[in-house]
Amino acid sequence: MGMGGGTILILCLSMFLGIEQHIAQASNLVFFIPTSIVAIITNIRQKYIDFKIGIPIAISGIIGAVIGAIIANNLDVIHLKKYFGIFLALIAMWEIYSLVKKYIYTKKRHNKYMNTKI
Repeated sequence: MGMGGGTILILCLSMFLGIEQHIAQASNLVFFIPTSIVAIITNIRQKYIDFKIGIPIAISGIIGAVIGAIIANNLDVIHLKKYFGIFLALIAMWEIYSLVKKYIYTKKRHNKYMNTKI
């Protein structure tokens, strides 16, 4: 569905274990940091990272994370859960749209080749 393990972790912690949304999101970050560090080190060693693109993206991500944390910290749990639910619904709709678009493209391409005479 286009979601990573962190999104599913937050969902499971808050819905199934009854942990407050703020705590679930903080726990997700705790799990995310060491995984990210290992991934970065591995990708640097394999020379997969383009630093000209990666550094601005990393800086933007850090700024976005800080702003998001400040906003999330100032929201009450009910609103935070609603916004998180809307976020998940938007991701699901985008993924469904992408799959349908890919299916239509593949079908048109398949039909194009099937209609050509040999």
